[in-house]
Amino acid sequence: MPFIKFSKVERRRISLFFICLIFAVGAWMFFALSNRYVYQVQTLVRYVNFPDNKAFHSLQSDTVDLRVEGTGWQLLFSKLRINPQSVDVDLEKLKKQTFIDLSDQLSYINRQFESTQKVVKVSPDTLYFDFSSRAVKKIPIRLNYNIRFQSHYGISDTIQISPSYVTVTGPGKELDQIDYWYTDTLKLKNINSNITSKISLQRPLKANISIYPRVVDLKLMVDEYTEKVIEVPVMVLNNTEFSNVKLLPDKVKITFLTALSNYSKIERGDFEVNVDLNNWKSKGYKQFPVVISKFPDFCELVKIEPQNLDFIIQK
Repeated sequence: MPFIKFSKVERRRISLFFICLIFAVGAWMFFALSNRYVYQVQTLVRYVNFPDNKAFHSLQSDTVDLRVEGTGWQLLFSKLRINPQSVDVDLEKLKKQTFIDLSDQLSYINRQFESTQKVVKVSPDTLYFDFSSRAVKKIPIRLNYNIRFQSHYGISDTIQISPSYVTVTGPGKELDQIDYWYTDTLKLKNINSNITSKISLQRPLKANISIYPRVVDLKLMVDEYTEKVIEVPVMVLNNTEFSNVKLLPDKVKITFLTALSNYSKIERGDFEVNVDLNNWKSKGYKQFPVVISKFPDFCELVKIEPQNLDFIIQK
């Protein structure tokens, strides 16, 4: 295929043409994007100025669509950077009515935007709310944690949270469904000593629920674990017919791990072990499986010997 050869002057003219074309397109884009357009963005709603003596529940989504007047540059980058990330909606008027007309708050909303942007419409233009009596309930706090300890280390005592209860305010029906309030997840690795820290409580999932306090003090005792063996007698459950049920053997050895600080405190009475006679009467078991029905806190079971017991029944 023959190639077209251009002279040096022709190549210079072609280069000049493309440079001028690029400048012309760039100038056109610059002026076009500098013009003002109306575009739509979606953003979260954040409520402010809650009614003092009312609990409310929004009857629509927690997002709204904003029709914003701005430059073409803002339209070009609106999908990459929505400013602001959320819009404050004033609930002051809920003291006298059950809805908020967002068209009345356009000036308030516009003050939250950059001066070069202007919100001309909000959709939906009205927010409706369901009201109920505001209730207060004290709810116990539970630690949500993911802690990795060094080998042979672990929690040695009750987790201390101060205060141990959080005061929750909101609709009575919703508070009735809350039994515990969890902290944010405490994530730690390679731990071998006590933990003292402040930790935040999880934020309410609904805007009509508030909590106090939002931060609590945490103390978690950590100690080295060691192995201990205790011999425990076995009890027979559901024996209402026979004068004597003899177990062979009648005691089992429980091997477990416990903190060094608790080693001398743990005794035989901290354990309960039993077998169920119904396993023989209704299921025909030839040996009783051993079940631990009571086991001390902050200990880790290693093994139980034997795990199954022979038996002799005397009528």
